[in-house]
Order: sequence, then structure tokens, then C-alpha cells
Amino acid sequence: GFIGLVNCIDCVKKKLSMHGFLLTGLAISRICLIWIIIIDGLMHVFAEDMYYLNNLFEYLSYMWVVLNHSSICFATSLNIFYFLKIANFSHYVFLWLKGRINRILPLLMGSLLISWLITIPQLAKSINDQKMKTGNITWQIKMKKSDFFVQQVAINLGIIFFFTLSLITCSLLIISLWRHRRHMQFNATGFRDPSTEAHVKAMKVLISFIILFILYFIGYAIEISYYTVPENKLLFISGMTTTAIYPWGHSFILILGNSKLKQA
Repeated sequence: GFIGLVNCIDCVKKKLSMHGFLLTGLAISRICLIWIIIIDGLMHVFAEDMYYLNNLFEYLSYMWVVLNHSSICFATSLNIFYFLKIANFSHYVFLWLKGRINRILPLLMGSLLISWLITIPQLAKSINDQKMKTGNITWQIKMKKSDFFVQQVAINLGIIFFFTLSLITCSLLIISLWRHRRHMQFNATGFRDPSTEAHVKAMKVLISFIILFILYFIGYAIEISYYTVPENKLLFISGMTTTAIYPWGHSFILILGNSKLKQA
């Protein structure tokens, strides 16, 4: 919320940059996503019957897909932005991408729409299967766990795509940082190099994103496992808590790593 507020003020002042736009989009999607996680968790634990009977499960599922994919897409776009702005490669592909950064990021927003188009039909099928499961014991016997997990993978194809992009950009930025430090060791001047500091700051943000994203996947996997053993409430609570660490933790690190946000 704080990130979004600071960047909305800049927008009013007509100073919102591409970086500010990505931070604002990330902040708004994160706020809504966190509320969805909280509401979903409370309904699961304290009012599970109402959760399924009043179609709340269906509404929250669609909202979760839209907001979760949006949050991950904005975070990935931010990672790519840092990579293209800070990394230093002489390869023509990198230079071509760097010169077209203002075109590449809108393409990522377009890929978000594609991920919705792929995911929502799979989610609709999953919701329909869940409705059948609620009142059909025979269906529960026929539905294999492997089929259920394959269905969940299909729902998260967009997330996997964005995660792969983030992993690639993070790895390339590590290589760039290592080369830059090695070069500075041969040309040591005794002064702190601003370029190296920028690399280190961006690396902290990117590495934290990867670590928290891995935790998110672990938590989500635990939540999925709950649907195969619905009587184990502790399993769901553990998964939900682990999943929630990602949006909270990454937003906090972004604030600490951004001088303008820290001053605000």
C-alpha cells in the first residue's frame, strides 16, 4: 500500500516513470492479493460449509488467479527492468533488448493477458470438478491424485513462465556482477564504485524475489495437498502462511532497496 501511495503521488505530479508504473502495479495487485489470501484462509478454517455452498469459493478462485498472475507479472517485469538497466553485456541480443526496454515491458503485460486466457478455462474445469467432489463420493474415487496435480500445473503455467524469466534474468545479473567485480579488482582505485553498489542493491532485490518465490511455490504445493486430505486443517494453515510470506516479504525488501521509498 505504501509503495502504491508514493508512486500515485508521483503520478499526480506527472513524474511517474516506467519503474514507478511497475512498482505501482505491483503494489495494487499485492494489496488485493493479500486480502484474498486472508479471506480465503479465514473461510477455509472457520466457515468451510459456507465457503463452498454460496459459490464464494468460485468467486475467490477467479479473483485469486487474476491478482496472483498480475502480481507475479509485475514482479517479473521489475526484475527484467533491473537486469536491462544495470547489467553490462556486449552481446548484440542484450544490446538489442536494452535499446527496446520500453517495448519489451508492454509485451510482458500482453503475456499476462495470454496467461489469463490459458488459466481461466482450466480453473473453470477445476472448480466444476471441486463441485462434483463435494457431493459425489463415486467421483472422489475416480478422480486420481495425479490428474488433480496435472490440472493444478496447467492452472499455474503462466506463473511458471514468469518464474523462469525471473530465474534467467537473476542468473545473468549474477554473471554480470561477478565480471564487474573481477574487473574492478584489476583496476582498484580505493574508492567505492557506484556501479558496483547498484549491482549489489539490485541483486539483493532479485535474489530475495527468487527465495521468496520458492517459498511461495512450497506453500502453494502444501495448500494443494490439503485438497487431497481435507480433514487436515493444519496442513492448509501451514501452506497459507508460507504462501503469504512472499507478497509481504518482497514488498518490504523493495521499500528498503528504494531510496525514494525509504525517504518517504
